[in-house]
Amino acid sequence: MAFANLRKVLISDSLDPCCRKILQDGGLQVVEKQNLSKEELIAELQDCEGLIVRSATKVTADVINAAEKLQVVGRAGTGVDNVDLEAATRKGVLVMNTPNGNSLSAAELTCGMIMCLARQIPQATASMKDGKWERKKFMGTELNGKTLGILGLGRIGREVATRMQSFGMKTIGYDPIISPEVSASFGVQQLPLEEIWPLCDFITVHTPLLPSTTGLLNDNTFAQCKKGVDCGRRRPAPGPAVWPVCRGCTGRVYGSNHHGTGPWWTMRMSSAVPTWVPAPRRRRAAVGRR
Repeated sequence: MAFANLRKVLISDSLDPCCRKILQDGGLQVVEKQNLSKEELIAELQDCEGLIVRSATKVTADVINAAEKLQVVGRAGTGVDNVDLEAATRKGVLVMNTPNGNSLSAAELTCGMIMCLARQIPQATASMKDGKWERKKFMGTELNGKTLGILGLGRIGREVATRMQSFGMKTIGYDPIISPEVSASFGVQQLPLEEIWPLCDFITVHTPLLPSTTGLLNDNTFAQCKKGVDCGRRRPAPGPAVWPVCRGCTGRVYGSNHHGTGPWWTMRMSSAVPTWVPAPRRRRAAVGRR
């Protein structure tokens, strides 16, 4: 640690034991307490210079402003959606993350969800367990020759691209930061968003949670799409207005790794998994070490 005054750290979400050991070996006092309310979190931080979280703990402006000794917040994972960055910046609190920690696991999960949705594996499994034999109902579609649209071409997006290319998929995408030359180096042709929707058989979204990306997939964009899949982490989950569009297109499928409510979660062609799935045991330890 580069902080001379960093003596005590609170870990407020579940992490691999190696994280605690590394901190303690570095001479730090470590406190582990989970499922804290905002008031309890503030109370615990009164004597801590460091805080380590995953996604459950919400490090709001109230928390940051009330934690007089807080110097650094470590996010064990990629996104920092649960940390108020503006409040941290105003107070001089450093926010760090582990951007490479879950990238491969998240990419593998995305590829798995695309395959499940293409071949209707979860639905076919449930049918078999019900004692049914519905071969024609779950024929699915091949991935070879299909087009995958990738919105967000960072670490996860590019890993998804290279893996799905091995299935014979054409990969196109969009990213306002990554240059077309860079994306071309890993086989992704960049196009304007309005050109992507009608070309794709599948769409996967790997963008940060920002006002500009919230609701990226909506009734208007879905109306322009072919049959596809959105797989993202609390990203541009479609709102209620999208439901009639989806319901009217019998081939539409939706995959997500965040929880939600409403018609999407009762659709026969939807699939969902908990957010923690992208972090299997080995990768969880890697995140803890970072």
